[in-house]
Amino acid sequence: MRVAAAETIEQKEANLASKAKTLAKRPTKAEQRAEMMEQILDTAELLFSQHGFHGVTLKDVAKQVGVHHTLLNYYFDDKRTLFDAVFARRAAVTIDKRMQALDDYERAAGDNPTVEGALHAFLDTDLDLYIQGGEGWKNYGAFGAQASNSPEGAEFMDKYFDPVVLRLIAILKKALPDAAEEDIFWGYHFVTGALMLTLARTGRIDKLSHGLCRSDDYEAVKARMARFMAAGFRDICNQRRQDRES
Repeated sequence: MRVAAAETIEQKEANLASKAKTLAKRPTKAEQRAEMMEQILDTAELLFSQHGFHGVTLKDVAKQVGVHHTLLNYYFDDKRTLFDAVFARRAAVTIDKRMQALDDYERAAGDNPTVEGALHAFLDTDLDLYIQGGEGWKNYGAFGAQASNSPEGAEFMDKYFDPVVLRLIAILKKALPDAAEEDIFWGYHFVTGALMLTLARTGRIDKLSHGLCRSDDYEAVKARMARFMAAGFRDICNQRRQDRES
């Protein structure tokens, strides 16, 4: 009887310890809200990347998450607020990294920055996020590509990305002191167009090249884009200068 009693006490202690452990692991309400917010943003990011701003409703997002659409109104006032939140979440990361890369490059280059060096700092830092960041970052890239081709998205691009773009432009002006300002802005326009097409992952180059190239091969893009675009910058700016002098 003593052994049975001892075993019962030990069993009770084990059960109590198990319950305490379970309670300790139970997420707090704040953690549950944060987890739900991330799930909503991930889902909205994917849907917006596929269908654009006008092709997605709050009900679509709620259905995909598996909750009633009224829950989304608890977190977001409307679709535009949700769209902004999707934009802002990863924008802060890529902007900080690119600003740092541009600052580091300009400090290292001193009075002799090059177009290619500035573009490497701007492009490679961003491409690394899509290479290393998993499917979430790839969805964000496609989301940005969709957004950049719509008035609503362009407004948010202005809001979040203008400072880092203008930082790049300032270094390009130092690298091309004789270039007309409009040529540098046109050059950036062509750069960002190529980047957005890359991030859209349309699969078109896969078909055109019969599989030789892949639209999701960001490593291949990183190895070529800055050098290719730098040559275009130099050629346009030099030609325009020669035309002015002739």
